[in-house]
Amino acid sequence: MPAGLKPVLSHESPTLAEVIRDINKFSNNVMADQLFLTLGAQQRGRGNATDAAEVVQTWWRERLPLASPPALDKGSGLSRDARVSAQSLAALLQWAWAQGFMPELVSSLPITGLDGTLKRSKSTAMAHLKTGSLRDVMGIAGYVDAANGQRHVLVAIVNHANANQARPVMDALIDWTAGKENR
Repeated sequence: MPAGLKPVLSHESPTLAEVIRDINKFSNNVMADQLFLTLGAQQRGRGNATDAAEVVQTWWRERLPLASPPALDKGSGLSRDARVSAQSLAALLQWAWAQGFMPELVSSLPITGLDGTLKRSKSTAMAHLKTGSLRDVMGIAGYVDAANGQRHVLVAIVNHANANQARPVMDALIDWTAGKENR
């Protein structure tokens, strides 16, 4: 700000952890898109989807050189043009587990049967998963606590005209991953 000028109004935003929690728990696509565009603006000086996608892909290649980076056109993830493999998403989740921000990330994810987009899940397992859906597509990705004390990465993506009917299958997959398939 030029010398001698004073702001007329200022506002302190929530912390990044709070923003991410709101985005992940409730699949807030508008907030996700804004965060995505902010990456481009801060790193490249332009807040557009092309620059933001390049920032994400550069970040990805530096940290996960063996996993194919996603093709993104918006921050909310699923679109007709966005692409990511289940294997690459699993690699990202495994990498994130070893990072210092892991507790904040995990706490930002909806919990099966408890809150956010997983509140209506019929799974009896303890799992922190991000959901995503688009006409003919649905997916889940995150962490499942197994009955034996282990924690597993779970990624499942359904691309089919009846993808919206896969919710019971996803719940069964979560339970199976947790070792609760017979309960």
